[in-house]
Amino acid sequence: MMKRLASILALTLTLAGPASAEKISLNALSNYLNGFETASGEFTQINADGTISTGKVYIQRPGRARFEYNPPDNSLVMAGGGTVAIFDAKSNTGSTQYPLRQTPLSIILQKNVNLSQARMVVAHTTDGKTTSVVAQDPENPEYGTIRLVFTPDPVELRQWVITDGAGDETTVILGELQTGTRMPSSLFDIIREEARRN
Repeated sequence: MMKRLASILALTLTLAGPASAEKISLNALSNYLNGFETASGEFTQINADGTISTGKVYIQRPGRARFEYNPPDNSLVMAGGGTVAIFDAKSNTGSTQYPLRQTPLSIILQKNVNLSQARMVVAHTTDGKTTSVVAQDPENPEYGTIRLVFTPDPVELRQWVITDGAGDETTVILGELQTGTRMPSSLFDIIREEARRN
């Protein structure tokens, strides 16, 4: 586990582009996020308890996402219809659900992302290689924050860190995202997934 964690941390350090890259503007980052409707790719997740999961993510903006976890996890997280549903592979009692608008993930799943919106971005920094943006719902900061990490030339989203209202952090490191692919609506149909599992 420690070797795997070390390799993941090394990966995050090598995601960067050329040294001393300038900070990417909020408008450019918003334009990048608004520039695709669908995206999919592999991900590695570092959970709040230090455990590591891998899987594939599907994003269909606005408002839809699906995280399929690889064995032995076999959990599933879906966002659709304004709801986030968490299907625990060990549970047979159905999913745990939350309103999407009460999660930081809603910020990047909006129809029109505008990181320049007043009080949405609470930090906008660069380490000379990547640009990081910490965003929150300005009307409901208690829902938590999402820290987005981008590389330049071309702009790409490489990871995000969600801090929930309780202060727990979940880091998602993205592989190369394929954009513009067609996705069936069933990927994001929470009701259908509930019925299939029952």
